[in-house]
This record gives sequence, structure tokens and C-alpha cells, in this order.
Amino acid sequence: MTDQTSTPEGHDPAGRVRIFDTTLRDGEQSPGISLSTPEKAEIATQLARLGVDVIEAGFPITSPGDFESVQAIARQVEGPVICGLARTSAQDIDAAWNAIRESERPRIHTFISTSDIHIRHQLRTTYEDVKGQARAAVAHARGYTDDVEFSPMDATRADVEFTAEVVQIAIDEGATTINVPDTVGYTMPAEYAAMFGELYRLVPDLRGVTLSVHCHNDLGLAVANSLAGVEAGARQVECAVNGIGERAGNASLEEVVMLLRTRAASLGLDTGITTQEIARTSRLVSRLTGYVVQPNKAVVGRNAFAHESGIHQDGVLKERTTYEIMDATTIGLERNDIVLGKHSGRHALRKALEELGFAVEGPALNTAFKRFKELADKKKHVTALDLEALVSDEMRQSPAAYVLESFEVEASSERAPLARVRVSLPGDRVVEGSFTGDGPVDAFFSAINAATGHEARLKEYHVSAVTGGRDALGEVTVLLELEGALASGQGVSTDILEASGRAYLRALAGALADASPAVQAERHLADAEVEAVVETPTP
Repeated sequence: MTDQTSTPEGHDPAGRVRIFDTTLRDGEQSPGISLSTPEKAEIATQLARLGVDVIEAGFPITSPGDFESVQAIARQVEGPVICGLARTSAQDIDAAWNAIRESERPRIHTFISTSDIHIRHQLRTTYEDVKGQARAAVAHARGYTDDVEFSPMDATRADVEFTAEVVQIAIDEGATTINVPDTVGYTMPAEYAAMFGELYRLVPDLRGVTLSVHCHNDLGLAVANSLAGVEAGARQVECAVNGIGERAGNASLEEVVMLLRTRAASLGLDTGITTQEIARTSRLVSRLTGYVVQPNKAVVGRNAFAHESGIHQDGVLKERTTYEIMDATTIGLERNDIVLGKHSGRHALRKALEELGFAVEGPALNTAFKRFKELADKKKHVTALDLEALVSDEMRQSPAAYVLESFEVEASSERAPLARVRVSLPGDRVVEGSFTGDGPVDAFFSAINAATGHEARLKEYHVSAVTGGRDALGEVTVLLELEGALASGQGVSTDILEASGRAYLRALAGALADASPAVQAERHLADAEVEAVVETPTP
């Protein structure tokens, strides 16, 4: 694993670019994503294994749940800086500090808009008030920690001279990282680079702190703009695994990292990322968020190292570098070397899981062993990818989850499919339901609705194979809508219907949590305490 030893702010080795991961904050704000505290902690643990420098664990003021998740990560995850986001209000900063204070390396990240459109229409305040809020916020944050990051939100649509004034104030009050975000993905690489040049001219003190970039992908330029900022002098890139995030998403961590690694000779820049963990991190985030990685996604897509053209295939067979600029093994894409069979015992399974980074003991190991044996009876070989999928699937099962106890689906070309289900609810109550549908899956989901008494609407349904072969594990992702709330769920099984049922019930539980009156009241209270909370763009 990459050494995470801290270096003083602004004194990283020459050419070292820090990776600030915002998968759990900006990424989790994507519609339909609702991660539990254990899921967030699992992702954060993997991000530490990946070697990111900073984990932006969340926005603690927004809800007790988000506060709890950030606090859990701060307590459990070692290595990276653990960062909490806060607006400029004192209560935001207090909440952020209380959530991250137990981390060995805590950071508070505070922000306020500097663009005219935001100041007039969102904040409804004055330029002087913005400067005053920035000054007070950074000073307040520095009262808690020496590691404070400040962002002038929507900076790429702001007057650069005013932004420079606010940045100077933040530095004067002790900010150690200045992030200049392209909040709505509006800028272009040349414009962004020129803006950095002007900021360096107007604020010479920028050279004494870490300069950061945070780019959104609304025009498809997030990675290109991030590179432009880095070439202009920034030494921190804020990005997210698989590029998830608000609207069209953030700069993709894997693309930024492999761009700098692959072109290191030309750029003279690199990161401290353990690239062999990239593919696994991508798969984990995809499974837990329900956001499927598109096949042609750069670096981690299913087709990223596939070749259809005969000319390309011929070249790759003779010498891979004829058409591949990266080696798939350097990002862990071909990591499938752990193979177990039905005669493998508990000790072999635990050792295999440890090699994959899972510390599983006691009841959790017993459950994993049971799932493994069930799979081993159906598959000749159980691979690393199979184990990873099974353990991740079990980790998603919370005590308050709905559990599929049994199901039966009758389908033929002669009559409408009929499904019957038994579902256990929190509190050990078991309910039953049956329904017909346009197809087996439709009937199955309708039967679940009938059993639980909720009319959830299926928005998206995806099926993929974890590995190749007819005996492969199937992985199902669903996106549901219930009472205006969107939630995703995932399930894994060799039986696609069983995987579908697991996924649907997990999404239903998530949608119920988001749509419940208690949660809505809690959100409205947080909104009332300080204006413009989660719905507004954040840096």
C-alpha cells in the first residue's frame, strides 16, 4: 500500500498530485444513491487501500445520518485525511468538526459562492457579506484544526478579481488548501488555465498553500479541465470514483490517476495511488450505489481493454502495446487469481477473503461460508470476483432490511406469469403476496408490492454477470421511486430472479427510509436552520 505519511501543506515532493476523493459527498448526492453508514465505511476503507490522500466523507450538517457516517469513517479509517464539508455558518463548521474530530488527520472544508449569479439569486446578499462570511468561517474552522480548505463556489463564472479578494482573505485567516471549483462544468481548459495564472498574479500567497481543482462534467470536460488546472500549478485534484456526482458528475478518479500515470514522462506528474486497486474500487462503488459503469467507460469499462476489429485483435495478439496504452493488470482488471472449490474449507475461505481485503470473523464468517458453499455447489470454481460480490452482497444486508424468504414464479407462453412471495419485515413479521404481470420479473416485483403494501415504481432494471460462463453469478441493480423518493438496490445470486428480489427489497427499504415523514421532517428542519442546503450546487 502507498505510504500515507503526511507531509507539510505545500511541501509535497515535486510532481506529486494529491487525490481528494469526494465519492462519499458529491458522489452520494447523485439522484437515487442512498448509502448506509456501513456501506460508506466500506467504501472509505477501500479508498484508503487505494491510497487516496483525502476522503471527503460527507456533509455532516445535512442530517443525523450523514453526521453518523462521517463520524464512523473518522473513527475507523486510517491513512487518508478525513474531511467534512461545511458552509460558512458556525453551526455547519461545528457539525463538521464534531463529526471528524476523532480522525488522526481531520480537515474542515468550507465554501461560499463568489459568482454574481449565486450571490444575487441564491445567497441574496452582498459582496461585502460574502467576504465577511469567508473570513469568519475560515477563522472559526482554524480554531478547531490546522487543516482547513476553502472553496469560492462557482469560481469559473465569477469575477476573477473578486474571487482573488476572497481567496486572499481565506489565506490570511489560515486556509491551507484553496480549491477553485468549476461547480457547474462551464469552463474550458484554456480558460481555466488562464484563470489560475491570473489568480497567481493577484494572490502571490497562493504559492504557499495547496491549490486544488474540482471540476464537473456538464460539458464532458471535467478531466480535461482538471488536467489544465494541474498543469497551471494545482497539486490537488478533487474527483470521484466512476465520475459520479451532481448532474453529469465529477472528474473520474480513475481517469485522472491513469492519465497522470500513463503520461508521467510528458507531464512530470504522478499520484500516490495504488493503481492495482482501481478496478476493485470501481466495482465496489458501482455495486453499492447502483450506478452501473457504462461498457465504454474509460479505464474501468467492460470494453476498455476489449478489441472487436480484426486489425486491432491481430495487433494485440502480436504485441499488446500496438493498441493498448495501459496494462489491464496495473489497474486490477484481470485480478481473478483466487480460486476455491466445493471442498475448500472455512480457513481457506477466510484466507482468500483476507487477500481481498475483507476481515471477516465470527457470525459474519459463518454467513459468508454458507453463501460460499451454496455457490460452490452450483459452480465448479469460485473466483476472487465471485467472493468479492458475495461478501459485498452480505454487507448490504442491514438488520432493518426486508428479506426475501421464498418465492415461486410460474411462467409460460400460454398465460400471464404468476408470482408468489414471502417477505420478512423488520420485527420478524412475515407477509405474503401474489400477482400476475407482463413477464416473470414484473409479476415478481408486483407480488412484492402486494406483500409489503407499497406501490413502488420500477424506474431502471439492470442485469450483469460477475464473471463469464453459464454458471456465473448474476448481479441485479434496480432503481425505484416511492412517494417521490428515489433509491437503488443490488442483489447477487446464480438465480437472476432471486438476485432481482434481493435488489428490489433493498431499494424498497431505502426508498421508505427516504420517503418517511420522520426523515422528511428531519430534512426540513436542517433546511430551515440555514438557507440553501443540499439542493444547491456545492463545490
